Amino acid sequence: MRSTLFNVAFDCADAYELAQFWSKVVGHPLNDDDLPGESTAAIALPTGLHLYFANVSEPKTQKNRVHLCLQPDGPRDQEVERLLAAGATVAADRRNPDGTGWVVFTDPEGNEFCVLRSAAARAAGDPAGCDRAAH
Repeated sequence: MRSTLFNVAFDCADAYELAQFWSKVVGHPLNDDDLPGESTAAIALPTGLHLYFANVSEPKTQKNRVHLCLQPDGPRDQEVERLLAAGATVAADRRNPDGTGWVVFTDPEGNEFCVLRSAAARAAGDPAGCDRAAH
């Protein structure tokens, strides 16, 4: 027997608003039955994985123990600019002069996530694909 990862859950103050932000990040819509003001929202990804958002009363107080690492389809630095325009905030810039590294962001509710290099950039510049050595 085994388990399959079904969803990644986000505790948040406003499930619909945070799901709207992540919808922009991943380029997929919220479920059709998700509406503003509801306590939960979800995004079904083509991989079968879901991003699930649920309202909780307590605020985020510490660094996440688990976070998402995103690999863009195109250049990392263009994705950094796109995510900033969507409302993300840079928490730490771990890009290196040689092009390796990643950028740590927070979403509008302070949840951390990272943007790595694209698969093509990693293959061209670093056969080991080692963006996450200190990650």
